[in-house]
Amino acid sequence: MSTTKKTTRSWHAGKDLVLFVERMPVGAEKIIKAHGRTHGRNLKVGVIYDSRSSLSKTYILKHKSMFDVLIPCDFSDHKFITKALQPYLDRLLAITCRSEANMMKFRQIIPHVPYLRTPTMDSLSWSTNKLAMRRRFAAWDKAITPAYTVVHDGGKESIKKIKKKIGFPLVVKPTGLAQSILVTLCFHEEELEAALRRTFRTVNRIYRERDSKEEATVLVEQFIEGEMYSVDAYVDTRGRITFCPMVWIKTGRAIGFDDFFGYQQMTPTRLTKESVAAAEKTATASIRALGLRSTTAHIEMIRDDNTWRIVEVGARPGGFRVELYKLSYGIDHILNDVLIRIPEKVSVSRRIKGTTAAMKFFAKQEGKLVKIKGLKKAEKLKSFYEVTVNKVPGDPCKFAKNGGTSVFNIIMFNKERSELLADIRRLEQMIDIQTVKKSSK
Repeated sequence: MSTTKKTTRSWHAGKDLVLFVERMPVGAEKIIKAHGRTHGRNLKVGVIYDSRSSLSKTYILKHKSMFDVLIPCDFSDHKFITKALQPYLDRLLAITCRSEANMMKFRQIIPHVPYLRTPTMDSLSWSTNKLAMRRRFAAWDKAITPAYTVVHDGGKESIKKIKKKIGFPLVVKPTGLAQSILVTLCFHEEELEAALRRTFRTVNRIYRERDSKEEATVLVEQFIEGEMYSVDAYVDTRGRITFCPMVWIKTGRAIGFDDFFGYQQMTPTRLTKESVAAAEKTATASIRALGLRSTTAHIEMIRDDNTWRIVEVGARPGGFRVELYKLSYGIDHILNDVLIRIPEKVSVSRRIKGTTAAMKFFAKQEGKLVKIKGLKKAEKLKSFYEVTVNKVPGDPCKFAKNGGTSVFNIIMFNKERSELLADIRRLEQMIDIQTVKKSSK
């Protein structure tokens, strides 16, 4: 008589707390707790946040009902981090950070949670500093990265160095900022001089606002003409990679802005299987170059003919990926980001449910916001899914290259790609973001 042994899912005994650094995506607590119940576990969610930051304290005050555990922490000294985490070490199941701005705090925490599956401290440093990232790419495989140089000022010698090593056209970008902030395309020397002046002036202000101790350093790299794409991937503790579907990106430059912000992201793409395979091969090289493990990785790329180059890689989920992957494929990106860190098996569906677009709207003219026209009509479009308004009348509106953020973001979905494209066209025609220039007085 044969018998079969009943197996159960393996969990870490006594570990019930999933910890987020500074921020948690809306709805994550319900997703994580539902997953726990499915496997007979009473999972909890917590957040560790900067007790010295007014922005962090405001966030906690507004969202504290989402969390089972709140851990205020002074990140100025390792002994404070030890003290903050000590009561919870035996309960920690996984820790994740979903924001580029908070990644260095995550890096500070890693030595204090040695028995959790996390990226290495070095890999987080390489993935948050564009210069360190480029150096790692070049050391691994020069073919995946554009030519680059770095400058610390906008003086004549720096200009001379840039012209000699890079040439025009070129892209100017700070080494430590994300979301296309202060990224500028230059075609000639006058544009380069102006871009460097603006970048060094603004980046110092942004670093002060973020309480960052970094030195203002600017990366200047070769401009690669081509289409932009991105993809998220789950990298397990052994470096095995599970790719999500590709996402096509239309930048602000493509619609007439002198700016590189991601105006529109759309999935599924029209790429062939061969092109996707080539993109994933290049993305794999970039992940290996940075030594990423036990994390979600976000890879941005440019395709020039059939050659893929890496723009940048982040040790985090990409923007809008929760909605893009959920609507178009049914992928639970929030849950997978936690599972890869436990580690547990992630689930990635390739079955297409429809086409999704995520869009950022900026004002066409910088100044003070007066009115957003057409947003109510937009909500009646068949493809409308959700909108997030980031600014109200009276708020300043700046381009991303000058340190600004979008006026509002909108998610669109339709089972039929043609119908979605038609609604996007209607949306673009009905939206009018009105601004007035600031007084010179």
